Amino acid sequence: MPGVRIETHKNGTIVIEEDVSIGQNFHITSAGNLTVGKNTTISGNVFVTNIDHEYTEINVHILDQPMIIKETKIGSNCFLGFGVAIQAGTVLGNHCVVGASSVVRGIFPDYSVIVGIPARVVKRYNVETLKWEKTNADGSFLNI
Repeated sequence: MPGVRIETHKNGTIVIEEDVSIGQNFHITSAGNLTVGKNTTISGNVFVTNIDHEYTEINVHILDQPMIIKETKIGSNCFLGFGVAIQAGTVLGNHCVVGASSVVRGIFPDYSVIVGIPARVVKRYNVETLKWEKTNADGSFLNI
């Protein structure tokens, strides 16, 4: 799709595994190692990074301050909804679904549904009941 922007800094790498679908206006940037797992679908207007910018020196432009690099990885068979922002330090397990316009930072287990600003787990696949079940914000299953 049009508008894809892929950039690396300071010997950063980006690995996009096989059969990944990417929508329009996708922006991905890396100064470390960043991986998008196979069979993942990325909707339009999505941003993925492993870079934060230092900002503590008030007399120095942010872009002239050091980059803070944090591991970012998207597992296999994930779905990123329209307008999602995957921030530095995010690790998505396999088969995670991220709702539209979510701002995601953190580590999320396999088979999670993640939504919001800031994003949180609202549902996970329970391998014991073999069903998708609602969760607490920390990803633990509700005790109903």
